[in-house]
Order: sequence, then C-alpha cells, then structure tokens
Amino acid sequence: MIRFYKETNFKGTLIGKIPKDWQIVKLKSRVDIETGKRIKGGALDKGTVASIGGEHLDNEGNIRWDGMKFIPEYFYKSLKQGKVRLGDILLVKDGATTGKVALVRSLRYKKVAVNEHVFVIRSKMHDLVNEFLFYFLFSKFGQIQIKTRFHGMIGGITKGDIEAVLITLPPSEEQEAIVRILSTIDKAIQKTNEIIEKTERLKKGLMQELLTKGIGHKEFKDTEIGRIPKEWKVKELKELCKDITIGVVNPATPYYTTPNEGVPYFRSQNVREYKLEPTNIYVKKEFNKKHSRSISKENDVLTIQTGFIGTSCLVPKAYEGSNCHSLLITRTNPKMLDPRFLCHFLNSPIGKRMIMRYNSGWGRPHLLLQDFRRIKIPVPEIHEQKKIADIISSIYEKIEIEKNEKQRLENIKQALMDLLLTGKVRVKVS
Repeated sequence: MIRFYKETNFKGTLIGKIPKDWQIVKLKSRVDIETGKRIKGGALDKGTVASIGGEHLDNEGNIRWDGMKFIPEYFYKSLKQGKVRLGDILLVKDGATTGKVALVRSLRYKKVAVNEHVFVIRSKMHDLVNEFLFYFLFSKFGQIQIKTRFHGMIGGITKGDIEAVLITLPPSEEQEAIVRILSTIDKAIQKTNEIIEKTERLKKGLMQELLTKGIGHKEFKDTEIGRIPKEWKVKELKELCKDITIGVVNPATPYYTTPNEGVPYFRSQNVREYKLEPTNIYVKKEFNKKHSRSISKENDVLTIQTGFIGTSCLVPKAYEGSNCHSLLITRTNPKMLDPRFLCHFLNSPIGKRMIMRYNSGWGRPHLLLQDFRRIKIPVPEIHEQKKIADIISSIYEKIEIEKNEKQRLENIKQALMDLLLTGKVRVKVS
C-alpha cells in the first residue's frame, strides 16, 4: 500500500529545495551512456534489425515503431555500443528535437539499435531506478538542464553535457513507488490514445462510406466526382450557398485591442477539423464596421485558404460577430446544404482530393476564392444530409471527449511530477 505525506524538512541544493534525506548527484556517477551509428549510405526501409533515430521518439516518452528504419544483421553484430535493451532510456542528442526522451517499454523487434543522433542511457548503480531517471529527464527539471546545454544553431548536446546533469536521488524504494504512480497515469494516457486512434480510424471509414454511398441506397451512378447514389446530385458550391467570401487580407494589427473592448479575430491556426480553437487576438469594433463582409454568423463554415487548404470548421454561437484573416467564409442556404455536411465533406479525404485539384500555390498550397466557389460536391436530399452530419458529428464529439480526458490525465501527471520529483509530497510503501 502506498501512503502519501507532506514533507516539511528540506535542504537547499543547486537545483532547488529537496528533502534532507535525498541526495543530488551528477548523472556521470550513476549511468552508462552510449550512442550508435548507421551503415554507410543510410538506413534501410526494410529489414529485421530496427534502427531508432530522433524522429522515432514521440512527445509522450514513447517510441514510434511505425515508419521504422533498419540496418543489416552483420552491421548490428559489429556494433560495440548503441544496442537497445528493454527499460533503456533514449535521448535525442542533436537536431530539431534535441532533448526529447523515451523509455523502452517494449521491443517490437528482437534486435534494436540507435543511430548516431540518439543516446542510450542506462543506470549502472543499484541506488538509481532507470524508470525514475526517465521521469526526471522527461520532467521540466531535467529538460531545463538539458536545454541550457545546447550547442550550435539548431541545438546539440554531448555525452559530457548529459553526464553533468544533476538529478534528485530519493531512496530506491521511494523511487520505485514514484515510478508505479507515474506509470499508472501513463498507462491510462496510452489507453486513451488507443481509443482516440481507433475512433479516428472509424471516422475515416464512416466518412468514406457515408459521403460516397449515403444511407440505405441500392443504386449508384458514375459522376465527375466519382460514384454516388443515383438519387444524389452534383452541384458547384456557389449554387448551394447564400454567400462565399473571404476574410480580411490586409493586416489588422493597428486595430488590435483587449478582449473586453474588441471582437475575436481568427486566423488559419485557429481552424482545426470541425473545431474552432480560441483566439488570443481581438480587434476593435470599428474594424467590424469597416469590414462587414467578413463578419461571421453562427454555423458559417470557415476554411483554410493557404497551407492546410480545405481544413474547415463551423462558427459556434459563442463566436458569432467575430472577424477573420484570409479564411474562406461560406454561408450555406440551409434548405439546400446543411453546413455540417459541407464541413465534413471538406474535411474528408474525398473533399481534400477535390480541393487539391485547385491548388494554385507554388511552394505552399493555396486555394483561390473563385476556385473554391466552383468546387463540385455530392448533394443528397437535405434530410439525408442531416442524418449523415449527425453520425459523423457524433464521432468528432467522441474524439473530443477522449482528447479532453487525455489532457486531464496529462495535467494530473504534470502536477504529480512537480510534487513527487522534488519531494514536496513523499510516498511511503507499507
């Protein structure tokens, strides 16, 4: 049984106050650090010996086994270091993701190594639990020390830099208790991730099915946008809408103001699939008077014009009267086109393929307003549109619920790391 209690007896150290019975040690005295290498010419796309690089570490301390690279068997046998074992800590040593860490919780391949961009860190002393060290390096206390040691333009760290990192060292039984607590949260996060991934796959399949076959249809026809139910029509977007326009193109910087005095101002970074993220930019009300064409109403569809073109969301009631920068604004005729149906179509693989036909950007994708208006979409009867929109919307809502749950768990994990890794809250096993 694990019991929590508040610590009151602290001492000052180079990395802050810690309990008097804890130690502060340099990593050099407690770990072995290795790195690997790749065969001349680069890693292989197929094979049996996995080669882990920085791109294979995710933001949650796990290894991405999909898209793995490989090295030949003979090359693996020749390696003197950099071979990966269960329970090892991997740390990116250079490049854009320098400092990212992962714990080897499982091995998808019998033989695994790291390349020259990754360190393998392994405890060599009984008083340091390797999983505890992982959580310390993953936490802000470890990351701050790692990031302050970066070298070069895009960052890089040496073996000596990592060896100089200072870590807290509670008694080993307390380290193990802390690991059990944090790993329990990690398992819950992983389970939530699996639900999100499964639901995302379901959403993709449902979109493909519902937006091409509809509900209960038996007869189909070939059209310029593909095979659709016989009863459906194909129309240009402009035929189904009251208005299709674009947000303000010129910078609104002179009109920026506080939330209390202005209206929300949205940009492409606020638009996600079927979700409008909150903005921290507000413009003066006189800006709305000057640019009335781009004032949004509830259930307007906002679509990204440059970059991730076609990505669309609805304007919720809370943001009615807001304005936007360089977003396509579609106000449907609700008797002909359900705005949710349109939003789902634009976000679907079918809709995105359709939109990419009109890509006019050279380096960065761009969608012209006149081309967007001409996009052809499948048009069921309005009652079927609503049924399809209801089904797909319910899947989006399920994903959103699970993402909120994941965020809640991550907040709990962060709070626990802040308390347990500094000893402000202690754990005792009885």
